[in-house]
Amino acid sequence: MNDVFAPFKWEALFARGDELAQAFLNTVLISLLALLIALALGFLFGMMSYAKHRAPRAINRVYVEIVQNIPLLLQVFVLYAVLPLFGVMIGTFMIGVMGIGIYHGAYISEVVHSGLSSVQKGQFEAARSQGFTYWETMRHIILPQSIKTMMPALAVQAANLIKNTSVLALIAGGELMYFSNSFAYGTSYYGPAYVVAGVLYFLLCFPLSRLAKRLEERRKKEIKPGEEDITCQNYLRG
Repeated sequence: MNDVFAPFKWEALFARGDELAQAFLNTVLISLLALLIALALGFLFGMMSYAKHRAPRAINRVYVEIVQNIPLLLQVFVLYAVLPLFGVMIGTFMIGVMGIGIYHGAYISEVVHSGLSSVQKGQFEAARSQGFTYWETMRHIILPQSIKTMMPALAVQAANLIKNTSVLALIAGGELMYFSNSFAYGTSYYGPAYVVAGVLYFLLCFPLSRLAKRLEERRKKEIKPGEEDITCQNYLRG
């Protein structure tokens, strides 16, 4: 055990601190951009699940079922190895952003769907009676009420998204796990490489997991018996 974590191995790792820092930065950037894509897709498809017409609901289910039932690793591999066969060339950084964003967008759409379900359906009818369109109803009435319900699950999804950036090591994505693998395989100094990677992932994900727990506890405290739902009329007047 002492040999696995020998001081000279730590020195070798930190001698490449610039590369480690760049890999960490790449992980953060990929996570942020992928999260933006995931949120955009998640809210779009989540709201489509409540559309009046069957076609948008069907498109939502196709997207969710395909993405959720195919491993992320395989989806990233398709973007990396299959798209070039059709003349579509994408850099590994953007493959990571797109692949992870699309993958987690499906899960966030389910979070959005669950949040929308927490609002009484009668409020949709009340909004229509006031002349609101579907998108106006979502924007001004339904989403403001459901967002608090969604927030804990969205924080969990953000943490999962960060951890899933590690699959990009398969395609030389330049993120934290790829650097750790490259360093470990090139030097046989496995201990320091993976300990540092684990610590850095923890520093990114732990605050989000704590945030999710705190938001959930706050939401439970704010809910009072008989006051679970704010009426549509309150939002229309507000």
